[in-house]
Amino acid sequence: MKEGFRQAMAWLHTWAGLIFGWLLFAIFLTGTLSYFKNEISQWTQPELVPHQVTEVDSVNRAQRWLQENAGDAKRWFITLPDERSPALGLSWAKARGGFERKSLDALSGTPVQARESMGGEFFYRFHFQLQMPYPWGRWLASLSAMVMFVALVSGIITHKKIFKEFFTFRPRKGQRTWLDGHNAVAVLVLPFHLMITYSSLVIFMTMIMPVSILTTYGGNTQAFFDDLFPAFKTAPASTETAPLAPIAPMFEVAAEKWPGSRIGLITVNNPGKANASVTLTPSGADHIPNISGTTLMFDGVSGALKDESTMSAASLMLAGGLYGLHMGHFAGPLLRWLYFLAGIGGTAMIGTGLVIWLGKRKLKHAKAGVLPFELRLVEMLNVASMSGLMLAVVSFFWANRLLPVSFAGRSDWEVRTFFCMWGLALLHAFVRVFFREGRSAWREQLTLAASLYCALPVLDLLTAGDYLFASLKQGQMTLAALDVTALITGIFLAWGAMRFGEGGKVAFVSKLTPTDSRRKSDSGVSANSGSEPARESVRADATAQEAN
Repeated sequence: MKEGFRQAMAWLHTWAGLIFGWLLFAIFLTGTLSYFKNEISQWTQPELVPHQVTEVDSVNRAQRWLQENAGDAKRWFITLPDERSPALGLSWAKARGGFERKSLDALSGTPVQARESMGGEFFYRFHFQLQMPYPWGRWLASLSAMVMFVALVSGIITHKKIFKEFFTFRPRKGQRTWLDGHNAVAVLVLPFHLMITYSSLVIFMTMIMPVSILTTYGGNTQAFFDDLFPAFKTAPASTETAPLAPIAPMFEVAAEKWPGSRIGLITVNNPGKANASVTLTPSGADHIPNISGTTLMFDGVSGALKDESTMSAASLMLAGGLYGLHMGHFAGPLLRWLYFLAGIGGTAMIGTGLVIWLGKRKLKHAKAGVLPFELRLVEMLNVASMSGLMLAVVSFFWANRLLPVSFAGRSDWEVRTFFCMWGLALLHAFVRVFFREGRSAWREQLTLAASLYCALPVLDLLTAGDYLFASLKQGQMTLAALDVTALITGIFLAWGAMRFGEGGKVAFVSKLTPTDSRRKSDSGVSANSGSEPARESVRADATAQEAN
């Protein structure tokens, strides 16, 4: 290769990171929030009160309610409450099509009149579906993961002194500081970056590498999954009816088969029919690999164990292990916070990379004093994709507290608020970057975001104070922890806004509209310094000002 292998990798790293950087920033940030998906959902639905109940009592209440209210359904799904999810979750496939969900109070077994909200599920779904129709969002997210993996590998090859540079950080040195920070967060959590990126490709391997499945099964891909997970294969409902056996005694068999493991999912096929079946799946919080293929299947009428499947194949265990590492369901509170911080590190790595790319090219145009259209476009996207996304996230939480509890379609309006705020941030970034200068766009958006994050605990106290105090009395810190995290985030964003307020104005002007500072600079040069050395001094000063 004429320019050398490392130079080629540097080119690949630079442009792959730029083209997909804005999307990857959103994917990483929402994915990081998803590690606290259950906690966010509990915050957005404070009416769900945690109770200390046994698995047997919970499943009895769930079965009783479903038999009375969804007896004609094709299939039931029951998730039991745990330390992270206080609600008794029910969902069922209706006989005439469609799907319905309901949350029950784990103590009384009655439906909870909680406010409608997607909660943490929104950030989780956006993380890999990007609020796009199936399967296009998943395809785009998978393509982004491939590009991210290429950028990581090419970045490792490019920086031959990457580990040495990890121990070097030079503050207040302009571009050098950004590059030091980029290298530091990249190396500090490099194993996490590689794991999270590669495992995301493994999760969607049947979608992005379907050739072997299509060769064997043709267009009937469902047959592949039926063979892979036979316990979840749905048989046509029998015309003969029969009462469903109690589910609670089946837990005793599961305790013998899986000592030390809890039940994560209960699936009932064809309830109320003669060929009904009950499938128990162990909880993913008790082990690292996702072993969804390990199940116990019971006869739904007699309650006898009729089949047992174990996911023992090495390939499935490897895929399940990577899936489990990616999702982090097994992680306790401390490890989950480490996951969260590592995700923030990955998000910061992407953001600093975008800033570095633009900063280097800005310096090249410092003497001319005019920033080309394409660089202003990049700066606009930088502002909207980073500070704008932070605004969109906090607006989701504000909408959850400000929208009336009984408001129809309020969960959809929470999502609309998220995207409307993001769109307004993009519009604001366009106006500021193209008609003034980018520093003001950063400063104003970060200031607004900092105000909203810092005020969120106050809003929570005013709008959900009873639930907050009740949770604290019970020793449940979820609601308070999210408020504290929002406050810390707001303080950090306020610090960032202050940094963008330092150093005066940037010496660049738009090709569309010249600013007053540019006109004054031009007049100062012509009136006070007619010599060439004086003009060079002004240019050097502008370059130094931009670097700072």
